Amino acid sequence: MGRLRIGILGAAKISGSFMVGAKASSRVDVVAVGSRDRGRAEAFARTHGIARACSYEEVLADRAIDAVYIPLPNSLHAAWSIAAARAGKHVLCEKPLATSEADAIEMFAAADAHGVVLVEAFPYMFQPQTLEIERAIAAGAIGEVRTMFATFGFTMAEAGNIRCDPALGGGALLDAGCYPVSFVRQVFGDRPVAVTAVARWVDGVDHTLAATLEFGGGGIAQISCSFATAVHRRAIILGSAGVIETEFHNHTNRAVAPSYRIKRGIDWQVEPETVPVAREDGFRVELDAFAELVERGDRGSFEARRIASLDNAWTLAAILEAARTEARM
Repeated sequence: MGRLRIGILGAAKISGSFMVGAKASSRVDVVAVGSRDRGRAEAFARTHGIARACSYEEVLADRAIDAVYIPLPNSLHAAWSIAAARAGKHVLCEKPLATSEADAIEMFAAADAHGVVLVEAFPYMFQPQTLEIERAIAAGAIGEVRTMFATFGFTMAEAGNIRCDPALGGGALLDAGCYPVSFVRQVFGDRPVAVTAVARWVDGVDHTLAATLEFGGGGIAQISCSFATAVHRRAIILGSAGVIETEFHNHTNRAVAPSYRIKRGIDWQVEPETVPVAREDGFRVELDAFAELVERGDRGSFEARRIASLDNAWTLAAILEAARTEARM
């Protein structure tokens, strides 16, 4: 199989970052971009050297396109992912995959029915930093994970930003909090058995939110997210025999090289060790993995990602419901 030919549905800001990774990949070619505004699609295509600018519908109808990347507002993920699957396109859909578990189930059902791959786009999950931390935990470097803290926030300064629109699935949890939720759920390996949450609401969306997630076996995680703080994206994983600290969502364009800190041992005197890791563009490694999944048809890997996405969708919905009702879910 040659390079995977990709069309983008939407000329959003994140699509520009996506193009940096796509151009660095040896596995994909972006051949078209679609937008509701033809002029915007044409401008994006000129900027990034894309051959075709058109509408969403024209991208899906193009038989020369193998797959689509969907960076649309959260509330549109399900409809356009299903439409793409029905058109025979593999789908890489921006996080969060869906705003409900029911939508996520329907999306995967459409992918199955039409024989295509559907993957939730979480670039950090494919970066060496995350993969090395997962390997260290699996090897018992910090013993059994007991507790985890993960947080991601920044200041939302743009007036009228779609990420603050409740009708489009906006809010800090679905935009930023999905990262810590995904990470803690990945570390504990399941969806939580109980959720409590509290939020500060602005114009119908959560601007700041904190939640406690209880997992089977006694594990506990606390996550937080915000549109009203200085930029931060940290995680602390506390085990029975050590601790790992990291910036779990590490952008590759930062001046500081990615790394994580690990403390091996339970004594006060034990000093943490800084472990440097390779710097990779998250979109590039994600696209390479996506292309590999499409080419090889690895059902085991696909099923693992399906379960992770369904668990993410359920957990996000449970946290929001708990925050709205202030009830234990």
